Amino acid sequence: MRTVYVNGEFLPETEAKISIFDRSFLFADGVYEVTSVLDGKLIDFMGHMKRLERSLKELKFDFKPDIDQLLEAHRELVKLNDITEGLIYLQVSRGSAGDRDFAISKTTPPTIVMFTQSKSLINSPLAERGQKIMTFPDIRWRRSDIKTVQLLYASLLKTDVAAQGKDDAWMVLDGYITEGSSNNAYIVTKDGTIVTRELSTDILHGITRASVLKCAEELQLKVEERHFTVEEAQNAAEAFSTSASAFVCPVVEIDDKPIGDGVPGPVAKRLREIYIDANRKMAL
Repeated sequence: MRTVYVNGEFLPETEAKISIFDRSFLFADGVYEVTSVLDGKLIDFMGHMKRLERSLKELKFDFKPDIDQLLEAHRELVKLNDITEGLIYLQVSRGSAGDRDFAISKTTPPTIVMFTQSKSLINSPLAERGQKIMTFPDIRWRRSDIKTVQLLYASLLKTDVAAQGKDDAWMVLDGYITEGSSNNAYIVTKDGTIVTRELSTDILHGITRASVLKCAEELQLKVEERHFTVEEAQNAAEAFSTSASAFVCPVVEIDDKPIGDGVPGPVAKRLREIYIDANRKMAL
């Protein structure tokens, strides 16, 4: 049985409770972060905390997290649950004012919840064979840069693609790919240029995205941050996605059309290796 964290306490998961009036439950009024664990250490932790602070600020939370306390809590959960490889989920909601009310109380303390998930991150069959992607309209609210718990559309997309024997969904807005259901999207052109959509309110400002682009720069690979279409992606030499839980994951098919040779490409595979190696060295 896992030990989880709720508002400063470490509890058996069967004893963890939050109010039925919590605003995350009633209004999806909360934000979250997922930090990977490799070799019992935290990957890109400070990047995730910086984004957490930004999300809270954008949603006008009257709360500033204590990053040192959150770091110690993350480490304690790793220790208590004996996690060597996996994830830690952190959620901060606007809490419970004791009843359902659209109006936001300025005096209600937040609800902070964390739990671990054991998962093999390095040895990934999906990364080995590559993802098969389907595209869908991007009908999310237009503040996709804030990492909120409003994940119903992403959940529906993942369920839909799985039922059709595919692996994930990439979303399209005004004819251009924005991002994946839970990841940032990339292509590699035939001249070796890595292309990913520029940062805006249309996509999540991925922590892994930032690290991978830095790795690409160190490898002296050309990077363009711009819009790209489904057709351009289908005709690219390679495609891949990035996320905290999957690192760099190649894409081999988009809407039933093979990408390149239909197998994971060398650029994606090399970036995955470099990212894992670099972040292992910097883990907390």
